[in-house]
Amino acid sequence: MKSDVIQVYSDLKGRAEAMKTAESFAAYNGFTGKKAMHVRLLTEELISMVNGIMDSFSGNMWFESEKTDKGIMCRICLSAQKSADILQEGQLLGVATSGKNENAKGILGKIREAFRISSQYSTDGVYMSEYSALNGWYSMGAHRCELSGGSSVEQYWSLMNYRNNLPSEKNKAVEEWDELEKSIIAKLADDVKVWLKSATTEVVIEKLM
Repeated sequence: MKSDVIQVYSDLKGRAEAMKTAESFAAYNGFTGKKAMHVRLLTEELISMVNGIMDSFSGNMWFESEKTDKGIMCRICLSAQKSADILQEGQLLGVATSGKNENAKGILGKIREAFRISSQYSTDGVYMSEYSALNGWYSMGAHRCELSGGSSVEQYWSLMNYRNNLPSEKNKAVEEWDELEKSIIAKLADDVKVWLKSATTEVVIEKLM
């Protein structure tokens, strides 16, 4: 099933409706106890990411569930149209090349930055390549998949890929492992994908119940 689409804003307008929809989504799928709590917590994490993306941000948020052999796959989705603004692009380039953006701390902060930069930059992922080469973080979770027919590909960042690409010995990537262990979204979600599409940027949190 797919829920109604809720519009959410950087000033947290739409939060109450999103949380109400999360509760209805959990009830519809028969989730109680920890399962219902996980839906609420992951919804809160995604909403908190919206707060701080940019002053004028608005995006569409919805919930999906799909029955599989292993259980019910739940997806919490956020999508925003890309917008090209020369002044904003210049500011983003300046922040990114400095490497001092405080909002990029932690896994959720880095997902926010990938989402924010991609949604404000309209050159078909060219800048995201520069951003990933600069940070290393994005490239460690990057994944490319062929669309139907094999005529084109889409790129997305995956929390699962990122986790798998970290050195197994934690002393070799102390900061990265520390971020994962402190992150609610990294602990509860099976995967988080940031899709870099030509017209939109999407974040999809996946949780198998």
